Amino acid sequence: MFRTLIIFFILNFFNTAFSSTKEKIISQMQLTNNLSFNFAQTINNKNENGKCIIKYPKKIWCEYDNHNKKIIVSNGKSLVIKSANKGSYYLYPLSKTPLLFLLDKEYLMSKINILEPREIDNKYINFKIMNNNNEINIFFDKKNLSLIGWQTEDIYQNLAVTFISSVKINQNINNKIFILPKK
Repeated sequence: MFRTLIIFFILNFFNTAFSSTKEKIISQMQLTNNLSFNFAQTINNKNENGKCIIKYPKKIWCEYDNHNKKIIVSNGKSLVIKSANKGSYYLYPLSKTPLLFLLDKEYLMSKINILEPREIDNKYINFKIMNNNNEINIFFDKKNLSLIGWQTEDIYQNLAVTFISSVKINQNINNKIFILPKK
């Protein structure tokens, strides 16, 4: 009986000492104010890449490495997609895009907290978030639990898969990059 009691206490201690995967992911997210990263994105079999900065809550700046030098900027309320070469731009309410949810750290943490993680290929942790018939898949590296990408539908209902790399957390950034561009 004494042995059983000791084994129970040891196992209970280790269970509480090691938090779950999703608790560790949430803990990392709580400490993150901004992310800088390179990305590779596929939308309808078209591949693009570039670099982005996300500043929580709801701000993003991305520059694509394509011939149009497309720039995407959100100030937290609106999203602008601008072609640097042509000078034209498109303005969207952020609320009409899946970025509304991806750029909202509090929303993501609340969803991750109630969802069960899914392991993919013994390399990735995935959370599937459903919101108003929209599906958002968020992927984390299984080893270090860092964000590695997401899958959504864009504003035209095209499947958009984004992988991120060279992630830097809590860098000094110039807030002026989140000012919406003008013509």
